[in-house]
Amino acid sequence: MTETYTDAHLRDVLQKTKVVAVVGVSTNPVRPSYYVARYLSLKGYTVVPVNPVYAGQTLFGQTVVADFADIDAPVDMVDIFRRSDAVPPIVDAAMAQLPHLKTIWMQIGVAHAEAAAKARAAGLTVIQNRCPKIEYQRLFGELRMGGFNTGIISSKL
Repeated sequence: MTETYTDAHLRDVLQKTKVVAVVGVSTNPVRPSYYVARYLSLKGYTVVPVNPVYAGQTLFGQTVVADFADIDAPVDMVDIFRRSDAVPPIVDAAMAQLPHLKTIWMQIGVAHAEAAAKARAAGLTVIQNRCPKIEYQRLFGELRMGGFNTGIISSKL
């Protein structure tokens, strides 16, 4: 079953969110996790990069952390860039370690019904199989005529 979300709901989530922990972020600028996180940071969100492989490095003005236990700021939303089968332990850890958490957001192609149900039962908003960058652009009038805007400028285009 595909979940649907109203534009008003998505807009409300994006407007109320201030701090986003991006799980599975890459330091490679051509990876979707990098450019989505970069875009969100450019839009004024505080982006906390979460990836044990790059822990200690700096991305978007923030230190990459290995896991949620290393985050010292209140996080509003967790954006998951991992395979669907990796979602349950991420959701469990987020709920246990991020007391201010409001939203679990799973990227395009990522969904997990049981983890989503558990998070909703705990009072969290859950969005699956969507991209906050794409939704932000769509809802706040930033999509180009082609229907997308990667935010990447190339001299080869």
